[in-house]
Amino acid sequence: MVTTFLGELYGSFAWIPTGVLAAALALKLPAVIRLWREPLLRAVGGLLLLACALFVSVTPSVIGWTNRVTGMPNFSAPWVYSLLMAYSGAGLLLLVAWRDGLSDRSNATRRARRWVISVYSGVIVALWVLFALADVPVERVRDLDTYYANTPFMREEILLYLLAHTVAVLITVRLIWNWVRADGLHGWLRWGLTSLGAGYVLDLVFDLAKLTAVVARWTGHDLDTLSTDIAPCAACLAAVLTAVGFILPHTGQYLHDRLRVRLAHHRLRPLYVLMRTVDGEGGVPFLLFAAPELRLTRRETYIRDVLLPLARHLDEDLRCRAQRAALALGCTPRRAKALAAAVAILNAVDSAGRPALHGAGHPDTADLLQEIGPLSRALRRRDAIDAVRATVRGGGTGTGATEPAGTAHANPAGG
Repeated sequence: MVTTFLGELYGSFAWIPTGVLAAALALKLPAVIRLWREPLLRAVGGLLLLACALFVSVTPSVIGWTNRVTGMPNFSAPWVYSLLMAYSGAGLLLLVAWRDGLSDRSNATRRARRWVISVYSGVIVALWVLFALADVPVERVRDLDTYYANTPFMREEILLYLLAHTVAVLITVRLIWNWVRADGLHGWLRWGLTSLGAGYVLDLVFDLAKLTAVVARWTGHDLDTLSTDIAPCAACLAAVLTAVGFILPHTGQYLHDRLRVRLAHHRLRPLYVLMRTVDGEGGVPFLLFAAPELRLTRRETYIRDVLLPLARHLDEDLRCRAQRAALALGCTPRRAKALAAAVAILNAVDSAGRPALHGAGHPDTADLLQEIGPLSRALRRRDAIDAVRATVRGGGTGTGATEPAGTAHANPAGG
């Protein structure tokens, strides 16, 4: 019952791994075209292209169509097997490129590439020769491997492709496992390699299921469900994980950088809104199709442009007293510095348009302009700012602030 469900699941969702692989190929294709001379990118592009072709060709409807078009009952068998061998060889070529970097000039690299290409090209030729010698008159769309498991020449063809694929998968899993455990490998690359390794492990499950079903036929037993239901589902999951493994290092880092930029832009909003009240203008014009990096740069530039002339109204003595008050309230030095700057800025905004305070000192504008991020985050916590102001007032220093002292019990160390 479970295996029947898996068979139906494979029939319904066989196109999903093709779509995922196609998405991975689409993401990688611009880099492959732009840097075609790089062997690593060529290997990635070739692997994904072969994987897409393989999963299109192995779909039951496409298998039947291929057989009808060629006029041969099981022509799709050597065609699919050949694509699988090419995919296995491309995977090994990718590993060679990874192992030796982007340069393919070393003798060892050239020997390894020649070995992989010659071995798997020979296997492909042998598959077609064996198919030409075999007698396979009955079309089998889903169970060809087990149906012809005892047929001369076809038996050898099935065993050859399974063993060749198993060897490639074992080598790949071993090398990926070594890289995942290597020192200095972290972040999205580690997650990508982990997903890639899991995909190849499922490829190994595919091979073991197929081999077990074929050997069972040799011994007079029927374990066909391993070949017709379990193996295809393992292959589908393997394709999805493999595609994710290629997508994660590039797309994950890209999305992470975009999220970081958008968060930085959002966190500057309190200071940006405050500077707009000082400037009296409309602020930064909204550009519908502007890149997030451009929007962040424009907001930072606007804040600094308005903040610089406002700095002459800063009371440096007030800022020093506010920083000591924040430290006394349990804030970390970095947060105390940001809260003190916020207190001084709000006081300067209140003082803008009036002569600068006598004896205000020389404000450190360079440091203030560099720390607009922590300053903006501090402005989000008005309760913490009020607590610092109340503490400064309680010390008899006076801040010129207008907020009520009723918030003096707020904890500025939080948030």
